[in-house]
Amino acid sequence: MTIQLTTIWSDICHSHKLIFSNSGPTDKTKKGTAIAAAVAAQTTVTPGSKGNLEFVLTWDMPNVHFKSQRRKYTRRYARWFGNSGNAAPTLSSYAINNYASWEEKIEAWQNPILNNPELPDWYKSALFNELYYISDGGTIWVDACEDQPTCNGEVITENLKPAHAKLIKEYGRFAYLEGHEYRMYNTYDVHFYASFALAMLWPKLELCIQHDFGMFVEHADEEVFKELNTGKATQRKLLGSVPHDIGDPEEEPWLSINSYYLHDTSQWKDLNLKFVLLTYRDYYITQDMDFLREMWPRLKIVMETSKLHDTDGDGLIDNSGFPDQTYDAWTVTGASAYCGGLWLAALSIMCEVSRILGYNHEHDVYKSLLERGKESYETKLWNGKYYNYDSSGKYYSNSVMADQTAGHWILRACNFVSPSNPVFPVDNIKSALKTIFELNVMGINNGTFGAMNGVRPSGKIDPSSLQAEEVWTGVTYALSASMIQEGMVKEGFQTASGVYETCFNRLGFAYQTPEAYMAKKAYRSLGYMRPLSIWAMQWAVENWHESIPNKENQ
Repeated sequence: MTIQLTTIWSDICHSHKLIFSNSGPTDKTKKGTAIAAAVAAQTTVTPGSKGNLEFVLTWDMPNVHFKSQRRKYTRRYARWFGNSGNAAPTLSSYAINNYASWEEKIEAWQNPILNNPELPDWYKSALFNELYYISDGGTIWVDACEDQPTCNGEVITENLKPAHAKLIKEYGRFAYLEGHEYRMYNTYDVHFYASFALAMLWPKLELCIQHDFGMFVEHADEEVFKELNTGKATQRKLLGSVPHDIGDPEEEPWLSINSYYLHDTSQWKDLNLKFVLLTYRDYYITQDMDFLREMWPRLKIVMETSKLHDTDGDGLIDNSGFPDQTYDAWTVTGASAYCGGLWLAALSIMCEVSRILGYNHEHDVYKSLLERGKESYETKLWNGKYYNYDSSGKYYSNSVMADQTAGHWILRACNFVSPSNPVFPVDNIKSALKTIFELNVMGINNGTFGAMNGVRPSGKIDPSSLQAEEVWTGVTYALSASMIQEGMVKEGFQTASGVYETCFNRLGFAYQTPEAYMAKKAYRSLGYMRPLSIWAMQWAVENWHESIPNKENQ
C-alpha cells in the first residue's frame, strides 16, 4: 500500500496519530522514486512527571555481492537473524530489549579513559571518535555462502590452513576501504598504522586479516596491467610478495587482489616488512601460537623476497629510485631511514620468532644479517642528530622525515628493545624524535599543525615532493605513540593535538578525518583508514606511560 505524504502529514497535524499506517510490506518502490517514512507514538505526562518514548531504526540487507558477482555473501549478523531480508522487526525488538545493556557496556569500556584526569579532553574525543571509520569505511563483515569455481589469476580461498579455516569459520571475513576516495580494501601499508584499533579492540578480526594476507603471499596473478606512473606493463601480483590490498569493490575482493595501479607494488620495500612486524605484534597481543606457526613459512618467504632488494650486499635493503613504499609520491633511493628501519626491525623479529619456534639455524642466519645491516644503517644514515631521509646524496637526502623511527616504534610497542643490544641505539632514537619535535612539529604553526612529513635541516618544509609537504594524520598519531613510548609524553600529546586542532576545531572534519593536509590550505582524501592509529597512542599510554622508567631498565 502506498500512502501520499500529504495524508501522513494531515494525520499527524490533526489527530497526532498515523491512521493509515501499514504494518505489512509496502509496495516495491520504482528506481529513482523519492520515499519517506514516519513514526508516531503517544504517552501521557502528568504534572511534575516525565515520560519516555523509544524509537528504533533498523534495516535488513543480509545478502551482498561485489560488482563482478563472482561470489555471494551474507553479512555476519545473518547467522542469528537469517538472510531472508525480513528481519527488520526482529532486529528492532532485539535492539529495544538490549540497548540499555549495550550502553552500560560502552560506558564501562570508555569511562576509565574518560575519567582519567591525566589525559587531555581533546585526546579522549579523538580516540573514540576516530573509531567512526571502523563502520563507516565502506566496511563489510561477511560469511561466504556460495563456493564457485575461480577464474585464472583469482585466489583459491577454499584451501585454507587449519588455524585460518577455524578463524574464518567462527568470525567470517572483515574488510574496510583505504579511504572513501581510495577504494581498495584492507590496504596493507596503511593498515600497518590503523591496525592498532583492531588489534586492541577486535583482535580476532585483526587475525583474520593477517591470515588472509599470509595466504596471499603464496599466490601469483599473471594478469598484466600498465603502471599509471610509467606506462610499463607489469604483472598484477608476484609470488612471494605481500599484496597492496585485497581488491577493489568494482571487482571481487579476496579473489582478485592488488587493485593499485600507480606502481608495481610487488617491488615496494615496505609491505613485506610490515607483514613480519604485524605478525609478531598480533602474536604478542594474542599469544596465539597456532597463528604464529602458520605464519612462519610465509614470514620466511617474504624475507627472502626482501633480501633481493639489498643491491650492494651490505645487509641493508635499498630503495629503487622511485616512490616504492607507502609514501607513493616521494622518491627514495638507496639506503633509507624509513624502509631500512623497517628491514632491521623485521630481521630482529625473525630472530625472535625463530627462537620461539626452535629454529636455531634460521635464528643464526637472521642474526648475522641483522648485525651487518645495523652497522650499514648507522654508517650510511646517522648524522649525529637524526637519520637522513636516504643515502642518495641528492639535496633532499638529509631531510628530516617524521616517520623515520617507524621500525623502532613497533619494536618498542612489543616490548622488544634490548637494553644491552638494541636494534637502534636508544639515544639515537630519542635524538631523532627530539629533532622531529623541534622541526617537524613545533616549527610548523607553533606546534598546532601535527607533524610535517619532511622538513629541511634549516626548518623549511621539504619541497621535493607533494607528500613531503603534507601532514599525514595517521603518521602523526603513530609518531606521537612512539614519543610516549620513549618517555616524551608531553611532546607526544603536543604533536597529536595539532591534528585535532586542525581537523576537528579549525576545519570541521570530524568523522571524516583526511589522510593529509598542507600548510598551503589544501587537504587530501577525506575519510581515511590511517588515523585509526591514534589507538597506538592508547597502547603506549596503557603499556608504557606510567612505568616508562621501569620498562627502559628491563
